[in-house]
Amino acid sequence: MENIAPALLEWFYKNQRILPFRTDPSPYHVWLSEIMLQQTRVSAALPYYERFLAALPDIPALAACEEEKLHKLWEGLGYYSRVRNLQKAARIVCEQYGGDLPADYDALRSLPGIGDYTAGAVASIAFGIPVPAVDGNVLRVFARLYNDDADVMAPATKKAFTVRVLDQMPKATPGPYNEALMELGALVCIPGTPHCEECPLADLCRGYAAGRADQLPVKPAPKAKGKVPVTVALIESEQGLLLQRRPARGLLAGLWQPAAWEKALTRDELTAALAYLLLDIFIEETQQQAPALLLPTCVPCWTSPCPPQSTYLRTRFGSLAAGRAPPPPVLCPKGMSGPRRRIWQRSTPCRMRSGRM
Repeated sequence: MENIAPALLEWFYKNQRILPFRTDPSPYHVWLSEIMLQQTRVSAALPYYERFLAALPDIPALAACEEEKLHKLWEGLGYYSRVRNLQKAARIVCEQYGGDLPADYDALRSLPGIGDYTAGAVASIAFGIPVPAVDGNVLRVFARLYNDDADVMAPATKKAFTVRVLDQMPKATPGPYNEALMELGALVCIPGTPHCEECPLADLCRGYAAGRADQLPVKPAPKAKGKVPVTVALIESEQGLLLQRRPARGLLAGLWQPAAWEKALTRDELTAALAYLLLDIFIEETQQQAPALLLPTCVPCWTSPCPPQSTYLRTRFGSLAAGRAPPPPVLCPKGMSGPRRRIWQRSTPCRMRSGRM
C-alpha cells in the first residue's frame, strides 16, 4: 500500500481538535490524559483532567496525594484501579527517576497501569520516540484500510496490525502520526457507518473500495454478562450510615458501600449475618419491600476484629448480639484526646468518617 502519512498528517494539522494535553504535551500531561481517556470520551474527561491538574500539577504531588482526596478527584470517571495504578506509578517515578517520566519505552511499559498502547502514546507524543500506539481506533482504521476481516481482538491480529502501523510511520514525526490515526478513528473512521466521503485516505482504503468499510473491523460476539445476587443492608443511627470497604482486589476494589453480601439472603440469614457484626437490629419494611435496618441508639465502640475482607468506617452502632461474650470496651474517639486518641487511631481497624479523626 502507498504510504498514508502525507495525506493523513495534512488532514490532521487542519482538522485536529484543540485539546489541553495537545497544547502542552508534557510527559505528565500526556500520561494523565491517556489514562483518563481509557473507556472515557474526551468531552467527558476534559473537566476531570483540568480539575485533576489544578490539584496535582506534577508527578511528586500525585505521588504524595492522600487516598481520599485522590478518589474524590477521580469520582465520576469510574474504573478506580486506573487512578490507584497512576499513583503507584508516580511513586515509582519519584523513587527511581527523580519525579520525571523516563524517556524510554520499556521503562514506561514497566510502570503499573501502563500497557503497550499507553507506553507508545507517551513515548511518541511526549518524547518523539518512533514507536506505535495502537488502540481500538487505530485497529479499526487499519482493518478498513487493508480490508482485513481478521478478528481484531486476537493477539496475533493486533501484532500484525502493529507491524503495519510501524511500517507506515514517518520516523521524524511519530507523535503527530499516532495522534492523527487516533483522531481519524475518533472523528471520521468511526464505529458502524464511517464518514468515508470526508476521509483523507479514501482513495487508498481497500475496505471502502470493496464497499464493506461498514462491516469492518470483525470482532467476536460479546460474552454474556453474569449476574451476581446481592443483599444490601442500610444500617443507620443518629451518627450516620454504616459503610463497608470492599476488598483490595476485584470489582470496585477498595471502594466504600453499605453493608452488603454477594448472595441472596433470607430475613433469618440476614439477621444472623448482622448478629455476626455484633449488631442488635430490628427490621422495618419499606414501601418498596426492601428491609431498612435501623438502630435506635448509639453505644460505645468495641475492639472486635472486622469480618474477613471488610473494614468498617463506623462501629458506634454496635451492640452485643444475644449470647456473645462482650469484647473489651474502648472509649469512643470523642472521649479521647492527645496521645490516647492517636493510639486508638493506630490500633483500631474501624474508623469514623465524622469527627475528622
